[in-house]
Amino acid sequence: MHLDRASNLLGIVVEQAEPGYAVASMRVREDMTNGFDITHGGLVFTLADTAFALACNEDERITVAAGADIAFLKSTVAGQTLTATAVRRALSGRNGLYDVSVVDETGDQVAEFRGRSITTNRSL
Repeated sequence: MHLDRASNLLGIVVEQAEPGYAVASMRVREDMTNGFDITHGGLVFTLADTAFALACNEDERITVAAGADIAFLKSTVAGQTLTATAVRRALSGRNGLYDVSVVDETGDQVAEFRGRSITTNRSL
């Protein structure tokens, strides 16, 4: 995670990371909001994608996203803290399937993300 410049720029904090499971959080800043003064959806996606990456990179082999989808369920604003929890649902060979729930500080559901991973032949 120390090499992830984008996540570090956004202030994403790793709360927990282990094979197949990760929790990451991010406090929404004013510069993370869109023209409607709500959190930019791309940044909610980025938080979920970071938790997904943490959960699926469990050894020296590099695992990347093969695809992902997100459903936005509730808007948030600057000052709120979002937490993304990623859980592996399936792993078959080099392919994985992960669900990521994003909630606000009250536990309300903000988004649901489903990521598909592929483990490459490259290593760190």
